[in-house]
Amino acid sequence: MKKTSLACVLATLAVAGILSACSPKFDWRDYRSPDAQFTALFPSKPAVLTREIDLDGKKVSLTMTASEIDGNTFAIGSAVLDSVEQAQAALPAMKTALLKNINGVVRSEKLASAASSTATSSHQRSSLSIEATGTQQGKPVLLVGRFVAQDKHIFQIIILGEESKLSRDTIDTFMDSVKLD
Repeated sequence: MKKTSLACVLATLAVAGILSACSPKFDWRDYRSPDAQFTALFPSKPAVLTREIDLDGKKVSLTMTASEIDGNTFAIGSAVLDSVEQAQAALPAMKTALLKNINGVVRSEKLASAASSTATSSHQRSSLSIEATGTQQGKPVLLVGRFVAQDKHIFQIIILGEESKLSRDTIDTFMDSVKLD
């Protein structure tokens, strides 16, 4: 009888251990921005806030959609500028501002651009992707960012947090989930 009880207890503990390992730290959920024309998976319920920022002397009203898990921030900022040229110029300005905030050093950087046109319109899209390290509140942080200019729209897609708490799978899940309409 004791063997059965012990086996039952061990089995129960094993199942409890497996179930607790399955409880997600990240509660990924679909989010569709009602006004900024993007969809993404956020690791928790995001909050939305709009604030004015300075992009190389141009005041811009940026809407930020963000969530935080375990001290790591997952955010998408969006704004509409006056022209395609201003949107293109905003990419390096957004990168510089974020790097300055963390006293960051760029590990890798990639620039891409594409143009398309139809009989009725033409579209311009550029993106700048970076991975950088820096410090925030005296602690080392990792910044993974993608800055996109799509016609007059700009998007700032970032993850900022402790590198030891950010797996490549987590980074890829968020960054790859972002779809710009």
